Parts: sequence; C-alpha cells; structure tokens
Amino acid sequence: MARKPATTPESEAPKDVRAAAIDALMALAAERDWDAISLGDIAGKAGLPLSALRGAYASKGAILAAFSRGIDEAVLDGIDPGMAGEPARERLFDTLMRRIDMLAPHKEAIRNISRAFLHDPLTLAAWNRVAVTSAQWMLAAAAIDTDGPMGALRAQGLALAWSRIVRTWLADTDEGLARTMTEIDRQLRSGERWMERADDLWQITRPFRRIAERSARRRSRFRERMRERFADLADRDRRRERGRDDAGAQ
Repeated sequence: MARKPATTPESEAPKDVRAAAIDALMALAAERDWDAISLGDIAGKAGLPLSALRGAYASKGAILAAFSRGIDEAVLDGIDPGMAGEPARERLFDTLMRRIDMLAPHKEAIRNISRAFLHDPLTLAAWNRVAVTSAQWMLAAAAIDTDGPMGALRAQGLALAWSRIVRTWLADTDEGLARTMTEIDRQLRSGERWMERADDLWQITRPFRRIAERSARRRSRFRERMRERFADLADRDRRRERGRDDAGAQ
C-alpha cells in the first residue's frame, strides 16, 4: 500500500489553517522585525502544530505570498462596474486605491516587512515575482491588456511603480491620503509616457524582429537537417559493420 504523503499541497490544506497562519504572520510582523519571526512563532501564534503549518505552506515567504494573493482576490471582488467607461488611468487609479484600502489594517506589518526586504536583495528579487503577478491582476481589474511582451512590460512597470507608491503610503499620515493619491497619479502618468515610448520602440523594431525570427527558424531547420544527416551516417556505419560481422562469421 502506498504511504500517504506527510504533507499536502497548500490548495488542499484546510482553509481555516491557511487563514490562521496568514493572520498570525501579519500580527507578528506588526510587532517585530521580519527576520525575528520564525516558523515556530507563526505556528504558536496561530495555535497550530508545526506539522499543520508545514502542510499548509512551504515557508514564511509562501505565507506572505498567500496574503498578497488574498488581497488580490479582495480587490478583484470589489471591481466597480461604474468605472468601465472611464479612461484606463482612472480605472487603474481606482484599483490601486482599493488595494491601499485593503492593506490599511496591516500598515505596520507592511512597514516592517518592507524595511527588511529593502536590505535583502535576494528576498526582494524573489518577492518581485509575487509583485509582478499581483500587478498583472491589478491591470486585469482595470481592463488593461496583460498579454504578450508589452503586457509583461506593463506588469513589471506597475510592480516597480507600486513599490514607490507603498513607500509614500507608509509615510503618509493624512487621513485623506493626499500624498498617496498624488503619488499614484504621478506614477501612472509616468508609466503612460514610458509605455508610449516602449510601444513606439516595439513598432520600430518589428521588421528587425521578423528578420531575427526568420534567421532563428533557418538555423533550427539547418540543425535538424544536420542531426538527420548524422543519424543516417551512423545508421549506415552500423549496417556496414554488421555486414562485416556477418561475413566474418560465415
């Protein structure tokens, strides 16, 4: 009989276990530095055995990524149909402000986590993948295309802009978040200008990209022909060698 795995994928772990782990991590992050939080601390705060925590998440970073995914889902659930007729920048502005509202209860935790990530390039690079994924969903929430190379560029650009917006938000003490809203508007306008330039460059380089693609296809066909030729030669040598062996045996 096959032995049951010691752990289960995150998607199969009980929802209340996953939620308890996220809540515990964010509560601890609001009280102490990120590096001072251990997996044992999270399990203890959540009232879970370590085995249950391991069954739900692979690491502390995975719990934080799940928190980010939960924020994504909350923002997507709150899409305002009335914004559909507004310009793209207004739709994205509304989406990002809704994300800020969702993050507000966790401001101190995010402050401590951001401070730790700022001094850890490897962790920051790993987190960028999570941030880009969130950015793709925020663009989708604003009905902005995320497909193809330009879509990937938009998502990475928004992830970088978001990091600057969060920095301003963490320092913004105004209840109306005037500084934060100003920064969002500034980042979106700047992003629009960069995307226009990138789109122009993409159009300009299209003929060169076609040449490169044709050249790559030709090289691929040449390599395939060479592999076939070498295979034929090797097969011919094997048949010749077999013929000699048969003649010697006779």
